[in-house]
Amino acid sequence: MTKPILQLSHLTKRFGGVAAVSDVSLDVVPKETLAIIGPNGAGKTTFYNLLSGRMTPTEGTIIFQGCDITGLPPHRISRMGISRSFQLNNIFNEMSVRENIEVALTAYHGHSRRWTNIASRNRPIQQEADTLLERLSLTDLAQRRAGVISYGDKRLVEIAVVLATRPRLVLLDEPTAGMTPDETHRVTALIKTLGASGDYTFLITEHDMGVVFDVADRILVLHRGQTLALGSPHEVKMNAEVRRAYLGSTEEELAS
Repeated sequence: MTKPILQLSHLTKRFGGVAAVSDVSLDVVPKETLAIIGPNGAGKTTFYNLLSGRMTPTEGTIIFQGCDITGLPPHRISRMGISRSFQLNNIFNEMSVRENIEVALTAYHGHSRRWTNIASRNRPIQQEADTLLERLSLTDLAQRRAGVISYGDKRLVEIAVVLATRPRLVLLDEPTAGMTPDETHRVTALIKTLGASGDYTFLITEHDMGVVFDVADRILVLHRGQTLALGSPHEVKMNAEVRRAYLGSTEEELAS
């Protein structure tokens, strides 16, 4: 049996008397893509904040690759192999696409100062940047200023920056939010390709049910901070409790 890459045990976060995440236990298998869905206020953002170290659990433990990371700060968790993208673009708009990736690579390799000089004379960093640009189909945009490329391409740059830290577990927060259908298709295809490579394990929060059912191996449904359902896309789609939690158009999407 494959040892889990991530093990959550009774994970809970309270704010006063309100539990934003309540008693969530979960094993994540290496190389899988797990989608986390739920209505607004279900606890998805708090859940990600706990995993990435931006918040400390009130109760419970987080074990990553056999190590207890509960309550560790974000920079230590990132160094251990968990990286997160954000719903809003988190890149340097005044820099080129290549420079954004080189900044991340330079910081990862421990060269936080004078990154431009370091990158320009460090062939391994340049080669890593080339590899990431090619892998995310960004080579043609390498010299373009990040602030002027399309929204979808900006999300790809952000994913490239995340991958520059060589994560084992990648947390993607609404990766297709605000995209056109074509952009959504590109990002969805990329996630599937990266997942199939076996290099990464993905956790994805996403409101687009089409994307969720296309990329996910399993789906975790949160409702009022608790686990409502966990299973394959088919199992979740057929779950009566999930249907009741998703009213209106979302219920129709789940049933389609």
